[in-house]
Amino acid sequence: MKMANLPTHSGTSEELYALADAIGAVTGGAVAIEDLDHRILAYSTLPDQRIDEHRRQGILERRVPHQPEQLAQYREVLAAAGVVRLPVLAEAELPRAAVAIRAGQRPLGTIWAIEGERPIDDAGERAMLDGARLAALHMLRRRSAAELDLQAREDALRAALRGRRTAREVRFELGLPGQRPLALLGFAPAAAPTGADAPADDLLVRLAAASTRHWPAVHAEASVATVGRTVYVLLPLDDAPAALATARRLGEQAAAVLDRSLETPLRAACSRIAAGPEELPELRAEVDDILRVTTADPDAPGFATLRETHARVLLAHVGDELARRPRLRHPGIEAMLEHDRTKGTAFGASVAAWLDAVGNIGEAAARLTIHPNTLKYRLRRAGELFGIDLDHPDDRLSCWLQLRMAR
Repeated sequence: MKMANLPTHSGTSEELYALADAIGAVTGGAVAIEDLDHRILAYSTLPDQRIDEHRRQGILERRVPHQPEQLAQYREVLAAAGVVRLPVLAEAELPRAAVAIRAGQRPLGTIWAIEGERPIDDAGERAMLDGARLAALHMLRRRSAAELDLQAREDALRAALRGRRTAREVRFELGLPGQRPLALLGFAPAAAPTGADAPADDLLVRLAAASTRHWPAVHAEASVATVGRTVYVLLPLDDAPAALATARRLGEQAAAVLDRSLETPLRAACSRIAAGPEELPELRAEVDDILRVTTADPDAPGFATLRETHARVLLAHVGDELARRPRLRHPGIEAMLEHDRTKGTAFGASVAAWLDAVGNIGEAAARLTIHPNTLKYRLRRAGELFGIDLDHPDDRLSCWLQLRMAR
């Protein structure tokens, strides 16, 4: 099927339905066109087309029913350049083929075709590819002036976060009137567990899309921008004394809503309250610090500020400095850890446990499940072998920091 044989594209939803019918006529199976949130934008209505219960439920609810296994299929389709044949996920399900809808490199959605009585042939695959290109045009043309304004605000906020705008330019481009308090929120997927696949790019795409829909509905002046693997939200606030409480309330509500768009837990961070947009790069650095420690910790809270993560953020920066400047490391600690690695000893763990227990021999020995006298011997030998002075508070702090970083 040539693209010229498909319907024209003025951007109406009726034409998406006509496009689904045109693809279905060539593939021989029922077709559904979806956005990145798995909402069904249009579906074919040809007579005698085969559909299963999964498709029927999706048509009735206008959203594909949630199946955890299907998320991997979406990732595969969005990463592929052509048509992907997919296995059934349930006994009563019919086989499907799917293709990504893109505008350049930007994913917009997917097209799914149920196999008819006969498998989809080369002509059917060409129809799906041509249809994906036309669907991208339709979906782009359906974007409203408000969406284009959101895009302009996103570009302006992204530049401001990178320090590429003056305060005056930011106020003008984002429409920030007067001296109002500002808060910056950040949202990012948590790190994948060890051994699991890292979050795919489509996780961030879906998080960004869900954020762009959510914030205009709850805060008309909010600006949203994605930089790296984080979605940032700038909130102009009214009541300075209650600004942080308001930002936290809106951020926690958003995190609860946006978390449903991901199969990976979401982490959210809130900056301090700033007096003006000239502080945006610093607010971004603060949000990044918080997310750095919370996305890496499976037990971290879903929403946090610097006050709640200060110690971990500080340790992360100390670790960075020790990594950049190896000469700052205590040579005795390095020698002790190397001795443990090569000789199978446990001096490092013993010193760390004693420091964690603030010098309480009994508590530290219990944590290590050894006799207190054994721990005393190890501490004494650590001082003799590696020159570690545990009697001086500054040395104890230095040793603990380095051992903490090693862990």
